[in-house]
This record gives sequence, C-alpha cells and structure tokens, in this order.
Amino acid sequence: MNKFQILQNELLDNFNEFLRQQLMVDVQQTQLQEGMLYSLMAGGKRLRPFLFLATLASLKPQQKLTNYFKVAGAIELVHTYSLIHDDLPEMDNDDYRRGRLTNHKRFTTGRAVLAGDGLLTHAFVWLTDNDLNSKVKVKLVKVLAQAAGVNGMVAGQMTDIVQTGHALSLEQVARLDRQKTGALIQASVQMGAVCMHASTEYWQRLTVFAANYGLAFQIYDDLLDILSTQSALGKDVGKDQLVGKNTYPQVLGVTEAKSKLQQTLDEARLELATLNLENSPLADSLAYFQLEAK
Repeated sequence: MNKFQILQNELLDNFNEFLRQQLMVDVQQTQLQEGMLYSLMAGGKRLRPFLFLATLASLKPQQKLTNYFKVAGAIELVHTYSLIHDDLPEMDNDDYRRGRLTNHKRFTTGRAVLAGDGLLTHAFVWLTDNDLNSKVKVKLVKVLAQAAGVNGMVAGQMTDIVQTGHALSLEQVARLDRQKTGALIQASVQMGAVCMHASTEYWQRLTVFAANYGLAFQIYDDLLDILSTQSALGKDVGKDQLVGKNTYPQVLGVTEAKSKLQQTLDEARLELATLNLENSPLADSLAYFQLEAK
C-alpha cells in the first residue's frame, strides 16, 4: 500500500462523516439538504480533496490534515455540483452516476439544479469560515473560483456542449479538457500549495504536475469509456462515441491515447522528482492510473 492509499484509508471515513455532519448542520431547508447529500454521499473516490490533502502531506508531513477538512470539503462540494449539472438532460443527459440514479432522475430537474447551486455556493462558505489567516482564505477563494468559473469548468462545459458532434483538433480537445476537467484538479494541488505557503518554484512545478495529472485523468476517463464496463464505472459506457463527444481515443486512436497517457504520467513524475517529492503521497497518487487492471 502506497502513501496516498494510506492517507485515504486513514482519513476517508472521517472526511466522509465530516461532509455529512457539516452539511446537515449548515443546510436547514429539508429538500435542499436531501438533494445535496444524495449526490455528495454517493460514494465518490474523493480524488480531488485527497490530492489537496496529499499536497499538504507532501510539503509538510507532520501537518494535522483534519484541520483542513473544510478546504478539502469545499473542493468536493464544487466537484459534486459539477456532476449534478453535467448529468442534466440539457447537458449530458445521464441516468446513472456512481451506480445509482442521477440527481435529476431521483428527484426532478429543478431540484437537481438547486442542489447543485447549493453545493457550489456553500463551498465558498467553507473556504472562509475556518481558522486560516485572511490572506490564505482570499487566495483559496480566488484559485477555486477561477477553476470553477468562466475560464475553467464552465468554459469547458460550454465548449463541450456546442462542439459535440463537431470534430476538434487535438489542441482544441486539450484546451476543452484543461478547462472542464483539469482546472479543478490543478486547483486542488494549488490550494495545498497556498495553505503550506509554498515558494514560487514549488508553486510553478506543482502547477505543472497538476496540469499533467488533469490531462492524464481525462485521457484515462476517455479510455475507460471504451474499455471498461458499466458495472465497473457505475455509469453508462460507450456513450461518448455514441453522442459524438470529442475524446482522446477519437482523435488519437486507442493505442496512441494509451501512449499519451504514459507520456503525461512520466512528465508529472519528473516535476515531483525535481522537487525531491518522488517518494511523496503526491507521487503515489499517480498509481490511480491502472488501465489494464480495470
């Protein structure tokens, strides 16, 4: 078991319980709370908040990570909001997420939209209602808002919608995915660097590492849509090709997409090695990408 897996095993139950309990305290409207919790507690991998926590543990191994659960939670709230909205009939029109009905299928489209709205906005409450100093809070808000906003996830989702069915170049696909998927992954690592007051060099190299991680994640996800099964993924497979999504296997072919995945992971490892973090939880997080085992 590697350091990233140990981190997850030690903290995941406590983190999940924090998410549930904190949201139950914070959200008083019954139906809104129900909808938000339905998707938030649907059994996700928590990869993004744990990349944030792994960054903390990599830069300062003795750090008490539970002190940063609100920041980690804010990242997960934004991610979960994006999944609810992404599944809507007007977006990707998915029926299942993480092995059960999507939010709008379980409730209604209107309730799903509001549950997503609630998660997105409440994330910024958690970023500011904590014991961190004001300068750190401001930086965290800026990083997360930029990743989620008009030059990040929202822009990527818009491009995805309007370009579905239209063939894009590799460069265009890369830009779309940097925004839609990569931005929040990159922000997760950057927010860890902010909390640990990382130097300029560390910030820059961790940003490159995270950008490569986000790219690898999207290539991997695209490949799984072709090579995996619905039972393994907990959602429909083969849909990207069916509806004309722009993916790496579509542009490069499966073999070249696998090669691009490996190249991207190698580049991510190189950035960490330059910072002497090749044996850190962040480095071990790259073990997530095990295509043949899926």
